[in-house]
Amino acid sequence: MTTPRRKYDAAFREDAVRLVLSTNRSVKQVAEEIGVKESTLGNWLHRHRERRPNASVAPEDRGPVAWDEHQKALAENERLRAEVEFLGYPDSRIMPMFS
Repeated sequence: MTTPRRKYDAAFREDAVRLVLSTNRSVKQVAEEIGVKESTLGNWLHRHRERRPNASVAPEDRGPVAWDEHQKALAENERLRAEVEFLGYPDSRIMPMFS
């Protein structure tokens, strides 16, 4: 038995697209949060980008990042970069899937 097709108003669709564009969450995550199918939200996002090809997210929609959070992220990136450099490329005898 099929479920009836749901209709969403334009404001809801725009808010959903804004959530994807202004946060670091994926289409899948936002779709699950708001209760729509991932493909539906993906279609809304695609249409939004077609209508506004040069539009970017306004800085006020991104949300501010505290200076200490920014510094922590930079430190973490540097630590991970050093770890990757130290480890080098995986040995193909240990991890053949990467050879």
